[in-house]
Amino acid sequence: MEKEQYRSVIRFLFLEGKSRSEIKERLDAVYGDSSPSMATVKNWFNEFQRGRTSVFDEPRPGAPKTATAEKNVTKIHDLVLADRRLKVREIAETVGISKDRVGHILHEILGMRKLSARWVPRLLTPDNKRNRETTSEQCLTLFKRNSKEFLRRFVTVDETWIHWYTPETKEQSKQWTSPGERAPKKAKTVQSAGKVMATVFWDSQGVIYIDYLEKGKTKGTQGCTMPNY
Repeated sequence: MEKEQYRSVIRFLFLEGKSRSEIKERLDAVYGDSSPSMATVKNWFNEFQRGRTSVFDEPRPGAPKTATAEKNVTKIHDLVLADRRLKVREIAETVGISKDRVGHILHEILGMRKLSARWVPRLLTPDNKRNRETTSEQCLTLFKRNSKEFLRRFVTVDETWIHWYTPETKEQSKQWTSPGERAPKKAKTVQSAGKVMATVFWDSQGVIYIDYLEKGKTKGTQGCTMPNY
């Protein structure tokens, strides 16, 4: 369906007094996966609310430079800052320019890239960050006072779950194949339910001690004793 037809439906439902979400639901019910994005619905709903009656794009004379005019750059930048997960297609539909021009503005003019979220063990609260800063400053003071003695006596501890069986990764399962051969197959496996928690102590010379605690048990039933030095 042409984009003008979608806009006509949005305008018709707008004039019926439907909300943005109701219009989106109606479009999804009728057009399914080909339905315009919520960003497009919101944009044209706002246009009609401001008094616009035409569903056609305004004339954009001249070369592609018009598409990269300052107003388009600003509009695209505002859209991305409002929703950083927007797809290029959704931005193109909202602004009314091609996906190629949107990509050019995002990458070449705004210098933006779309990256996957980086995994971190946990998100620190302001209190966590403050405690780490204070502890680090105290350790640095002790280190400057006597670096050799500090490193000799400083012990770090961490915990991690170890599964009884961990399936190989996709990278580990790679095999050499001859021309014409199909990719090898393997049954999907998951990490075993059985696991133990390993508590590891180490200093500047290496690992000092490792304690294992089975799932379901506590330190009260299986204690952890550090070796004597």
